[in-house]
Amino acid sequence: MAEFEQACQKHQIGLAVLTPKSPKLNGHVERINGTWRTDFYETYDLPTQLYDLRPLLNDYMDTYNWDRPHEALDLQTPQEFLESKGFKIRASQSHI
Repeated sequence: MAEFEQACQKHQIGLAVLTPKSPKLNGHVERINGTWRTDFYETYDLPTQLYDLRPLLNDYMDTYNWDRPHEALDLQTPQEFLESKGFKIRASQSHI
């Protein structure tokens, strides 16, 4: 953690440090961490090299945004929700 904080300081990136597992302070982050844990990290035998992991991460991110219904969006995908609001989204644009 110290190396990460030093790197952020070196690059003038401000940090807001919250207590882990603080859903009242950090609910949205905790929710997506839980989803990634159950739907991705616990589902696959993941490679240890970032080069090999990156395509799997990108594939799941596409699934999360384009194929997976979300309860908070009335079982729409994020892409469907945004399009229902008049936005035209291409896969390379979406990082929800």
